[in-house]
Amino acid sequence: MIHPDKIGIEAKKKEDENFKFRSYLKGHADEDELDKQFARLHKELFADYDCSKCRNCCKMYKGSIPEEDIEKDAEYLGITKAQFIDFFLEKGEHGIGYQTKHKPCDFLQEDGSCKLGDCKPDNCKKYPYTDQPERLWSLLGMLDTITICPVAFEIFERLKKEYGFRRR
Repeated sequence: MIHPDKIGIEAKKKEDENFKFRSYLKGHADEDELDKQFARLHKELFADYDCSKCRNCCKMYKGSIPEEDIEKDAEYLGITKAQFIDFFLEKGEHGIGYQTKHKPCDFLQEDGSCKLGDCKPDNCKKYPYTDQPERLWSLLGMLDTITICPVAFEIFERLKKEYGFRRR
């Protein structure tokens, strides 16, 4: 598997190929079968992968905190809702919800764990979404994900082999 520090460089080298593979999948993959392939590879590769050694997702994105989680998160950290918002958050894109003020995410700790523990938002828990349904309809987003997550990159590479895809 590619080292997290090298993923951006390696993904850039394969940018055209990955875009062509995405187009290939859109025209040739069966939606249900592709979901099964993604889920199988996700399970297989994440079984032995320690995300805390990478955390590119936390380093390269601002954290997105749903409004309904704020009170629970504040309580977990032992502060008020107002303090939680003031210390950590700003309004999200288009004024919807909240996101952390900084990149890397304000909740990323030095050991790679999340300051929010089990209160971590679902969108963080599910990243890189490779085991979620309807992958065929989110392949464009996957092209961004493979520039950040070594496991998502590897899933894409293995799918190319499974489909017999060669750079054209």
